[in-house]
Amino acid sequence: MNKGRVHGKVAIITGGARGIGKATAIRMAEEGALVAIFDMLGDGELVAADLRSKGSRAIFVKVDLTKEHRVQEAIDDVVKTFGTVDILVNNAATPGVNKLVHEMSEAEWDFVFNINVKGTFFTTKHVLPVMMAKKAGSIVNFSSIYGLIGSADLPAYHATKGAVLLMTKTDAICYAPYGIRVNAVHPGSTKTELFMQAAETWPKGKDDYLAMMAAKHPLTLGEPVDVANCVLFLASDEARFVTGASLVCDGGYTAQ
Repeated sequence: MNKGRVHGKVAIITGGARGIGKATAIRMAEEGALVAIFDMLGDGELVAADLRSKGSRAIFVKVDLTKEHRVQEAIDDVVKTFGTVDILVNNAATPGVNKLVHEMSEAEWDFVFNINVKGTFFTTKHVLPVMMAKKAGSIVNFSSIYGLIGSADLPAYHATKGAVLLMTKTDAICYAPYGIRVNAVHPGSTKTELFMQAAETWPKGKDDYLAMMAAKHPLTLGEPVDVANCVLFLASDEARFVTGASLVCDGGYTAQ
């Protein structure tokens, strides 16, 4: 009997209250994982409750990823509840303000880096000792297509995604002797709640926005579950020989 691709593994998903993070939490649970959702949004408890109603073990931990002591406490809570951590998915991120570099304040720049880079650093830092002790683990970091190519907007966001990619490669090398794999996913435009909100506020209307964005992706726009399935592969033992890799899930955007 197939027990699931991550059966019995304990997975932390940051930013798991909505969007791709929520889809990842759902797919992990469907494939047998015990799920811990880290988020500042209370909706994370609704996601965890829904997973529990379907027979999965799941908890929600409200945590500010920019505060190291809170991250450590949250990870300690997961270990106390589930006994260990096998998988860490660093999904939580913010785009920040859409200003060019010469227009941005230091506070606006730091806000994006504190969540996207420092948050990833803190969760990774405090999960690693757990994984190192048992010489096994999988970390999946969220970069972006804009961690691979440039774009004429959101310079702080794009800089953070480049940073996350190089953090991924470095950690993959440093922790391979401990049996820990570290990989990155690079999503293209995906129909999350935030994406659809942007479509609703587009001056020419939602349909025009969706058509414009879909035209940039040869396979059209992605759904959150499309990215979640890529994360699931990297997290699972099916990817046991994969580390330091970039899995691009962008509907062909960067192939052009």
